[in-house]
This record gives sequence, C-alpha cells and structure tokens, in this order.
Amino acid sequence: MPDSLDFSRQPVLVLGASGFIGSRLAASLAAGTAFRPIAASRRPKPGGVVLDATDPAAMRKAIKGVPRVVNCIAGSNEAMVRSTQALCDAARAQPPGRIVHLSSMAVYGSASGSVQESHEAAAPVSGYGEAKIACEQIIRKYVRDGGDAVILRPTCVFGPGSTQWTTRLARLLEARRIGDLGSAGDGCCNLAFIDDVVAAIVNALDMRGIAGQTFNLSSPAELTWNEFLVRFAKALGATPVKRIAPRMLKLETKLLAPVRKIAGKFRHTPATEAITPSLAALWAQDIRIDSAAAVAALRMPQTTPDAMIAAAVQWLRGPANVSGLEFAS
Repeated sequence: MPDSLDFSRQPVLVLGASGFIGSRLAASLAAGTAFRPIAASRRPKPGGVVLDATDPAAMRKAIKGVPRVVNCIAGSNEAMVRSTQALCDAARAQPPGRIVHLSSMAVYGSASGSVQESHEAAAPVSGYGEAKIACEQIIRKYVRDGGDAVILRPTCVFGPGSTQWTTRLARLLEARRIGDLGSAGDGCCNLAFIDDVVAAIVNALDMRGIAGQTFNLSSPAELTWNEFLVRFAKALGATPVKRIAPRMLKLETKLLAPVRKIAGKFRHTPATEAITPSLAALWAQDIRIDSAAAVAALRMPQTTPDAMIAAAVQWLRGPANVSGLEFAS
C-alpha cells in the first residue's frame, strides 16, 4: 500500500527535510512501519512538500492534523529563529502530540570539562550558538504554555552524507593540510554518528516520560581530535599522516582562511577548503559532551568510532557519493 494511503502509520512532519539530517530521517521513517514522513523544505523534492517555514500562515497549514513534528531546519541564524517561532505559534492553536526540536552542542559555547544538559553556556558563544539558544528558549516557552516538546543537542554529526564533518575533513586529510595537529588537536572529539542521531529522533517521537526534556546526542567514545583524524586518515589511505606545525595552523586560520573561503565559492577543491578559526578552536577545546541521558532514555545506539569511519569511507568511495570527490583507494 502506498505511503499516501497507509493510514496505519502516524504522519510525521519533517521540517528541513532536504538537509543532511532531515533527509536521512525522512528516509528512515519511510523505511519503517510506525511512521509516515511528510518531508517539508524550501526546495522542491520528489514526494515532498514545499514550505517556507518562516511564514506563519504556511506553517499553520503544514502542521494541521499532524500528530508529530521534527524541526531539523538549518540555514541562516535568523531563519532558524523565525521558523522555530512560527512553528510554536502555529502549534499553540493546533497542538501536535509532540515536537522534536534539533538544537546543537554550540549552545555550550567555550565550556570545558564534562558537559551535561544542565551546563550553562560559556563565553564566547558563536552567532550560530546564540541562534540555537534563542530557538531553545522559544521551545521552552511553548512547553511552559502546555505544549509537548523535546530538545535534542547533537554534537558534530559524522557519517555518510555529511559534507561538513565527513567530506570536509576527508578533503583536508587527503590534501595533507591536516593530520596530527600536535597540541592544537588535543581537544575532545565529540562526534555523533548520523544513524545514531536518527534513531534517537525516531525514539523521541513517542517515548513516554520525556516531555519538556533536553538530551545531548554524542558518541561516548573518548577520543582526542588527533586520535580521530589519524584513524580517519589511515582509513582513507591518506598516509603517511602529516604532522602539522602550530605555526602552519595559525597561518591557515589567521591569513589563508578568508582567501580560501572566497575561492571556495567559485570552485570547491581541497586547496580552497577553509580551516576557519572556529574549527581550529573546536579541535583544541577540552569539552566532553555527556550523552548518558540519551542512551538511557532514548535508547540511542552507540556506534564505535572505527565503525563510523568505515561507513564514511565506504560512502566517500561509493557511487552514491555525488560530491564529485576522488579519494585514494
């Protein structure tokens, strides 16, 4: 029976369904038996719904009669805040059974040490992090007003389909522009495997006793960025792994990053991939995101780093990878 006629499956409106996490979530829901995804995004997608999520009237129409909503919207900081506000305003008039809202570890700013969900943000906080904090505040007000919502905070989402944390790092490793970063790579590597994140989202849709709660989503493996990058490089065949001198990394972030960002707008190659100051700061940040609550309450799977890397490399080398990259075999 086609999904459009299968009324035994609960409809789930997936906002931001053309993005990395949203598209993987929609595919997972479609492959299951409990839920039927309604994929909504700005860009037309086969079988999906075109939606400007910042338009309050369009949002009210989109959520009408839908029992579950997942907010995976990315985009500009303003668009994330406006779309979250439009969602909550619409939900007050016709509340869905639950909203699952995707936030980010960026809300913790430059915090250090072991970080649980109650941890306060530490300055400086990026503009992206500030926008995610503002979105969470909108969701919490909706909960205080009587709504049912759950906030999920993924770390760096890695795996097949991730251009930010898989393709970008692979480009840089293949070009020998990163590798063993020395003391600049001794920060904690907080990765969340895409399949684990999707599983946690799906479980959060109907899980009882979690309304109004917030959960970190991350791998429990304790790795430094150096350890992860060296493993990833070896799996890619980007060997010998280069040791990057501190002065070279500073040159990259301070002087070359702006030039590479401009060049990358015209042609994306390993030579134009920018190593931004924020990326370099993350590699050195001593922050360990504690995801024990999500493992316990949401039954979030715990894929090992080596299994994550193997899946990513298989995707990068496979015919399904449409990034146009060529990797060593």
